[in-house]
Amino acid sequence: MTDIVTKKLPDRLGSSWKAGVLSWESLLVLVAIGIFIANSFASPYFLNAWSLSDLTFNFTEKALIALAMALLIIAGEIDLSVASIIALCSTLMGLALQFGADTPVLVAVGVAVGLACGAFNGVLVTRLKLPSIVVTIGTMSLFRGIAFIVLGDQSYKGYPASFSWFGQGYVWWVISFELVLFGVCAVIFYVLLHKTNFGRRVFAIGNNATAAQFSGVRVDRVRFILFCLTGLMSGIAAVLLTARLGSTRPSIAQGWELEAITMVVLGGVSILGGAGSILGVVIAALIIGLVTFGLGLLNVPGIVMSIFTGGLLIVVIALPIFYRMMKERRA
Repeated sequence: MTDIVTKKLPDRLGSSWKAGVLSWESLLVLVAIGIFIANSFASPYFLNAWSLSDLTFNFTEKALIALAMALLIIAGEIDLSVASIIALCSTLMGLALQFGADTPVLVAVGVAVGLACGAFNGVLVTRLKLPSIVVTIGTMSLFRGIAFIVLGDQSYKGYPASFSWFGQGYVWWVISFELVLFGVCAVIFYVLLHKTNFGRRVFAIGNNATAAQFSGVRVDRVRFILFCLTGLMSGIAAVLLTARLGSTRPSIAQGWELEAITMVVLGGVSILGGAGSILGVVIAALIIGLVTFGLGLLNVPGIVMSIFTGGLLIVVIALPIFYRMMKERRA
């Protein structure tokens, strides 16, 4: 009996080690290292400590949204209104500023409006049984339209220095508050998805919502919470972005929904739901940040970055389908 155990144990250890090395997250780490090295050769300014600090501002706000979006997509839903939620949160924070609101009130307004928008999406999906993609396409136009009605062609400026610290401040040396906040949120979402019963319910809903319902999972309640979380993280991102820019415009954060979804899918989350990891999303966010920051140092136009992001999203979605088709042909 002892011989059998000693023979099987190395096999199990070897298989788990091999699975770890060949995992999608490991591949993403190698890609990130390769891009980091390429950037260091492409620009002499890249390896400067303050340049690397600026790099973190390039992805942390979008990555905060991607953390919540990952759970939503794993559950088989999607939210295309996140960028418009940011615009509306920022606009209402600017409006509150005109009435003399101080920093705590501005932060509360941004977070509360984001949470309310997420809850609104959640009610439409869970109570009225509307498809999330249709609902959030509608609210994407609705939320940004409200921002344009309130502001028009104007902008709000003059935010207090204490508020600006959220988007421009540093906790220690070159480590920004945004980066620390993202790290804390990443840990929280990792534990929530991978170490709690709530996370297991999310995976169960994404794999088969009907079976999860018959197993006692309150599917609509979980979905509603996920939409609220996505709205909440969008509100937090709005606070950080507005504080960093120091101004509010209704066109703020345009196209961010595409980048957030790209981070999620590149991180290994199945667009069909039921599979994914927070670790992969974190690494994917870093990769996109490295790419866009490196292109920015080379003075590559923003439209090229948008083309890259869109192309990357298509490739990442198509690869698993193409792989499955090739596997079926060989079989």
